Amino acid sequence: MDYKVTPAEKSTVKVEITFTPEEWAEANQKAYVQNRKRYTVNGFRKGKAPKAVLEMYYGKALFYEEALNLLYQEHYDAILEKEKDNFTAVGEPELSLGENFSEENVVLIATVPVKPDVTIGQYKGIKINKYEYTVTDAAVDADIQATRERIAKSVDVTDRPAAMGDIVNIDFVGKMDGKEFEGGSAEGHDLELGSHSFIPGFEEAVAGMAIGETRDIDVVFPEDYQAENLKGKPAVFTVTLHKITGKELPALDDEFAKKMGSDNLDAYKAKVRERLEKNAESRSRNETENSILTEIAKTASAEIPDALIERQEEMSLRRLEQSLMYQGIRAEDYYSYIGTTRDEYKKNFEEEARTSVLHQLIIEKLLDVEHITASEEETAAKIAEQAASVGKEPAEYEKTLDPRQREYIENDIRITKLFDFLLANNEMVVYQEEPKAE
Repeated sequence: MDYKVTPAEKSTVKVEITFTPEEWAEANQKAYVQNRKRYTVNGFRKGKAPKAVLEMYYGKALFYEEALNLLYQEHYDAILEKEKDNFTAVGEPELSLGENFSEENVVLIATVPVKPDVTIGQYKGIKINKYEYTVTDAAVDADIQATRERIAKSVDVTDRPAAMGDIVNIDFVGKMDGKEFEGGSAEGHDLELGSHSFIPGFEEAVAGMAIGETRDIDVVFPEDYQAENLKGKPAVFTVTLHKITGKELPALDDEFAKKMGSDNLDAYKAKVRERLEKNAESRSRNETENSILTEIAKTASAEIPDALIERQEEMSLRRLEQSLMYQGIRAEDYYSYIGTTRDEYKKNFEEEARTSVLHQLIIEKLLDVEHITASEEETAAKIAEQAASVGKEPAEYEKTLDPRQREYIENDIRITKLFDFLLANNEMVVYQEEPKAE
């Protein structure tokens, strides 16, 4: 076996693998042995017909495809390992045969998508937005209020109309131009008013209805609504309200705080503030890092192979499907409801995927250019930090880490150091949101 590698278009390389007639004959024989039981020839027990007889009966090329697969499986990964300093494969290759294929001229061509090089312009001395989020007393109060509502007792309401925050049980029938449309009707549906589960205006119109009341609600579907046939269209929903369930919130006192794991109300508020401040710090850091990458990307370019874009799209789509699953919604039902397919919906992530891949390539390039590494001391400190978070000794915790987990920790340290470097070497301007016009 011999091979040669040549650059191809759009961040791919062509690996031309040439096999000797002896290697081809051996692969053909292996393919015959592994697959002969699939074929029957009169006069022979199944699986016992000689190779020459099967080829005469079914055709000379009977075992060619399987023989090529065997040669590919035997040699492809070994070639990638030998060439790892020259290119990194980022997807499955497209396989084809060389010209004038014969048993004396067996050439398998693998067109391999590879990690592209990225050209970066200026990445220091740039004016970049820095995001800072602070935690106000109002934010602490709102978080505590949300917790109280989450653990509130449900109580039947009979002495007043429905209000925002209530859960109402309703029947509804949706019509457009006087005709019912698919997916626009339900009976005995529980809806939390204010949850924004329905299109704008619907929940607000249900608020104020009394038990047993029927009301026609005029709405207009948003222009960005999922179902194409409903976008921007007016509709009328006939709604009948059967039941109102309200919430009885726990008192905001020391007893409530103790139930939430704190000694008293002041301690609980302090705990909530600490959590919100950590979240705000994380959000500030994440959005600032994204701002840095967005600015650097303006002068960066890379010929990104389709395989990388498709991989990122698939990751985004799987996150969506997991989110739907946690809500008790099957992905197939969701795609059907909005009138699309999985493959069509995946296209929505294309631009996001392209940006995400380019940002990752920029990070990897700058780590290399700036020679940013993770020292043994830094890695040990990070491992100790993680060990403490799960209540283990560092040495004990480190024994549970496999090489990939350790590599992840080292990469996390390197990326943190890279962004510290970029923060220090650019003009970071605290972002001020422009006031909304009145």
